[in-house]
Amino acid sequence: MVDAVRTYLLLAWTWLRASAQYPGPLITMALGSFAVNMLDVAAIWVIFEHTRSLAGFGLAEVMFLYGTSSLAFGVSDMLFGNLDRLSQHIRAGGFDTMLIRPASAFVQMAVDRFSVHRFGRITQAAVVLAIALPGLDLPWSRAWAIPPMILCGIVIFSALFALAGAAQFLLTDAPEVANAFTYGGNTLTQYPLNVYSRDLVRGVTFVVPLAFVNWQPALFVLDRPDPLGLPYWLRFASPLAALTLAAVASLAWRAGVRRYRSTGS
Repeated sequence: MVDAVRTYLLLAWTWLRASAQYPGPLITMALGSFAVNMLDVAAIWVIFEHTRSLAGFGLAEVMFLYGTSSLAFGVSDMLFGNLDRLSQHIRAGGFDTMLIRPASAFVQMAVDRFSVHRFGRITQAAVVLAIALPGLDLPWSRAWAIPPMILCGIVIFSALFALAGAAQFLLTDAPEVANAFTYGGNTLTQYPLNVYSRDLVRGVTFVVPLAFVNWQPALFVLDRPDPLGLPYWLRFASPLAALTLAAVASLAWRAGVRRYRSTGS
């Protein structure tokens, strides 16, 4: 694990140094990423121009949900988002090269073409969260749960990216399918889950655990009852959901690599 982290940091620094040779496009991409993601916030503002609450949640609470989800997704996308492009490397033969290098193929794939523009989404999410928190006036007895919530959200989204990568050893169009759970999951968790149908909420609670990115722990932080009447202990189950999904993703990735038989397999 220590060697993998060291390798990741070394490769990320190498890619950053390479991309820094063209500072103009680099800054433009980072600012563009920030601006594009701010459109999501603008959409929330438009909604609250016409209503005082969304499914019983006020503006600050919705912004809190948006900020925690987007921050967790932004970090995982920065670290492992490149895994959903594995099929491109398989078709071009690039993954074969990664396998014969003296470093983890998973790490090489995740850090490939690491660039500073990935920080745009994280910065935007952090700004939104910083704006939302003062409006909530949270006591420390509940605010302590925010950092673990974000950490578990990072692990859950990262595991989904790893599963998306593993699926591409089998499916040609896996990136399009996987995006429904990664990028789509980020969009879904930016709003109170009780705006969706009960069946969908059960699905993202007990099948694909997106509800544990921020919804269940947020009910504890915001001191809110569960609108769907799910058990209270689920608010503290994010670490269990994150570790379980990470274990499944690890097994799936290893199985995919073992099955891989070079380009075209």
